Amino acid sequence: MRKRSSSLFFIFMGIISAWAFQKPGGDLADYVNTLQGTNSRFELTRGNTYPTTALPFGMNTWTPQTGVNGDGWKYQYFKDSIRGFQQAHQCSSWSNDYAVFSLMPVTGKLKLNDRERASGFDHDRETAKPYYYQVLLHNGVEVEMSPAERGAHLRFSFPGDEAAWMVLDGYTGTSEVRIDPEKRRITGYVRNGRGMHRIEGFKNYFVIQFDKPFQAQGTWENRKNTQWENRLSGEGEGMGAYIGFRPGQKVQLRVASSYISPEQALRNLEQELGGDRKLETTKKRAKKIWNDHLGKIVVEGGTEAQFRTFYSCFFRASLFSRKFYEIDGQGNPYYYSPYDGKVHQGYMYTDTGFWDTFRGQFPLNIILYPEMHGRYVSALLDAYDQCGWLPSWSFPSEAGSMIGNHAISLLADAWAKGVRTFDPAKALEAYFHEATNKGPWGPANGREGWKEYFTLGYVPYPDVREATAKTVEYAYDDFCGYQLAKMSGNEFYRDIFSKQMFNYQNVFDPSAGFMRGRHKDGSWVRNFDPYEWGGPFTEGNAWHYLWSVFHDPEGLIDLLGGEENFNKKLDSVFEVSNKVNVGTYGGKIHEMTEMQMADMGQYAHGNQPIQHAIYLYNYSGQPWKAQRRLRNIMEKLYSYTEDGYPGDEDQGQTSSWYVLSALGMYSVCPGTDEYVIGSPVFKKATVTLENGKKFVVSAPENSKDNVFIQRASLNGAPYTKNYIRYKDIAGGGILEFEMKDTPEKERGTGAGDRPFSLSHSGEEW
Repeated sequence: MRKRSSSLFFIFMGIISAWAFQKPGGDLADYVNTLQGTNSRFELTRGNTYPTTALPFGMNTWTPQTGVNGDGWKYQYFKDSIRGFQQAHQCSSWSNDYAVFSLMPVTGKLKLNDRERASGFDHDRETAKPYYYQVLLHNGVEVEMSPAERGAHLRFSFPGDEAAWMVLDGYTGTSEVRIDPEKRRITGYVRNGRGMHRIEGFKNYFVIQFDKPFQAQGTWENRKNTQWENRLSGEGEGMGAYIGFRPGQKVQLRVASSYISPEQALRNLEQELGGDRKLETTKKRAKKIWNDHLGKIVVEGGTEAQFRTFYSCFFRASLFSRKFYEIDGQGNPYYYSPYDGKVHQGYMYTDTGFWDTFRGQFPLNIILYPEMHGRYVSALLDAYDQCGWLPSWSFPSEAGSMIGNHAISLLADAWAKGVRTFDPAKALEAYFHEATNKGPWGPANGREGWKEYFTLGYVPYPDVREATAKTVEYAYDDFCGYQLAKMSGNEFYRDIFSKQMFNYQNVFDPSAGFMRGRHKDGSWVRNFDPYEWGGPFTEGNAWHYLWSVFHDPEGLIDLLGGEENFNKKLDSVFEVSNKVNVGTYGGKIHEMTEMQMADMGQYAHGNQPIQHAIYLYNYSGQPWKAQRRLRNIMEKLYSYTEDGYPGDEDQGQTSSWYVLSALGMYSVCPGTDEYVIGSPVFKKATVTLENGKKFVVSAPENSKDNVFIQRASLNGAPYTKNYIRYKDIAGGGILEFEMKDTPEKERGTGAGDRPFSLSHSGEEW
């Protein structure tokens, strides 16, 4: 009885606290929980994240490791032991990781293998922040980590009654270690990860500097668990090292790495973690960097849970793409190219899959960091020179994963928003090459079915896997090619791509009301079931891909027979059964399970194809429906906990969807300068721009119930449009919403209030 009374008291106090909580106080970085989304497994994803300790867009990240070497699920919240602390780069459990090595403190008898050396831990003895990770292991060692851009600072506090060891594990591929007891240093390299055999000379050189003398040392390898006592160097598969220390010491390790050379690894160490710096210094610096970064968006007027969710998502959105360049002795950027294996001057970025991130992650970045974004899109063309192909999934080189040729989306979007760091003619040439060839790696390197797409106007199924999904995404990409050509005055490529950007219409079956698989002879694939996953679709079904017409929603409205039919169809996504036909997958994949858990009909927010769809009500005269549904999704499907995501987080995309949507907008069609308006979560959000100006979204009457926009103004003038332009954001100002708990069904319904659609743009082709 006492326990029940106590619980009711704390629930009551929590409600009072939530009502009273209006503005985050203290350090914004402390609102971030890097354990968000870590309670994931193969069968069910709650984010597929790991507790990342890193700086914004840093080259390396660090994380505890609960899985075996080579397991993509490197940290799972429900596991109860840690095997090591990794330098990591993983952006998806499904793509695994590369350039990995791990460090693990061991007490008592020396244990080397990742299974044997594992130590238990408890989450109530664990701290997981962007700038600092800490855990007290059951073996008695307290582990602490704080990040630099290309390294990290670690501290192992050993108990005083047992032998103390540090084990370096070379992970899954070839590695080399060299122990220098006099300098208290270990150097070497690792070469691991999928597809790395294609990258000539790829190595991740590392240097580990200790602050305590070695009492013992040796090398080992993790295939047969062979150990060589007192041997100071070794090279081979899974080669590692171990060091002994006096019991009871606090041992600090400064670690850095380089893809260029051992000398550059040492330079990175000195540049970022040099001198006799203590972990507290690194921690303080990392915390300031994160506070400054997160402070670029200050939100006010929400619950504490909303603040924690917002900043945890903002953190995760700020890790990708990662810097792959380093700084030479003269302060200039240069990089080892993962595409041609040579060293080049300039900037390079990696670890992103455009099928995910073109939608929201890059449109968020270009608001906050246009200078970095300009470097990024310029580097896309450098990658083209070095590889012969535009990247589609860089990890760290071209993997060709997923579908579409979405590098052109980034290039067109940058140009539409005023970024002029690349030659548009060269970009169009590169994209034309991409669109008229099939590359050697994966479905998204070049174009599968490109000849049929150009001659038939669609990709035929089953001749080509996922053909209908590819058709609609190719059409959007061709629109982006058209846009870039039009904006840069290139009539040749404008004419070419204008012929394909309506090809989505060729896979729409008006008798079924869906996009469908279509044979080469023009007939529809028989036995159509809109609930069937796979086949002509990618990680989804016909309910999801009907809406993938980012550049022409009003053209889709016309196909569906007008606004009334369109709105009924969009309503029905949320109203029909959430049943699943596993189709060509042959069994349930996690995306199916996540859609059913969400219990929103066929709305599968846990994966990318339908994440924009709710915003389409803004094109069809019913924007209030978008406002209500968006707020429901942000409230129901996101949190800052280990169960915080409704599916794969995917290199910052799902987090970016939340950040943009919580601000009250989303990038439905990158390649234009528009962000479509939704319903902001907070009473006020202040975005500090790179140019020093501030863009404010103000909604003073906002609340859990007041989700509907009654009226809006931009810089004091009435604003009826359902979108805002990038220039209005980048120029600074105030977008103010009057919010109520009943929909205003007249606002934003005029023809001039609707966002861009190709069919109704007034252009001629």
